[in-house]
Amino acid sequence: MPNKLVLAMKVNGEPAEVVCEADSSLLDVLRDTLQLTGSKKGCGSGDCGACTVIVDHQAVCSCIYLAAQAAGKEILTVEGLESENDLHPLQKAFIRNGAAQCGFCIPGILMASKALLDEKPTASEEEIRDALGGNLCRCTGYVKIVKSVREVASEFGKTKVTH
Repeated sequence: MPNKLVLAMKVNGEPAEVVCEADSSLLDVLRDTLQLTGSKKGCGSGDCGACTVIVDHQAVCSCIYLAAQAAGKEILTVEGLESENDLHPLQKAFIRNGAAQCGFCIPGILMASKALLDEKPTASEEEIRDALGGNLCRCTGYVKIVKSVREVASEFGKTKVTH
């Protein structure tokens, strides 16, 4: 039987201490222990991107990222995108452009997009498509998703501000 771990981390800007099995994934801790269910368990093997979260400014597939690896780190989930009761510019663009259909993959796509724009605020369409290559969506043709991220990148390029 795996050993229990007590892990301290910062989740969506708040300190969190969790008890979990040594082999628990970050996704399971986020969903089952912290009740942050925005990130979805799709494939369970890191291939679909539905579980993407940001750990210390890097997009990771939380289904294959051990919770123990997150000890002492900052984790941002889709629930943490909202700031001061206002949606993130990416969320607004996705709504405005109808980029989300069923919504299962959208949290992961939003987080991968945010990680990209945090690193490259004026990302090109090619860079956006490359960054979203690990996120699968079965409902859209990605056109509205890429358009939404492109709009935000364009706006960030004008204002030099990230949210």
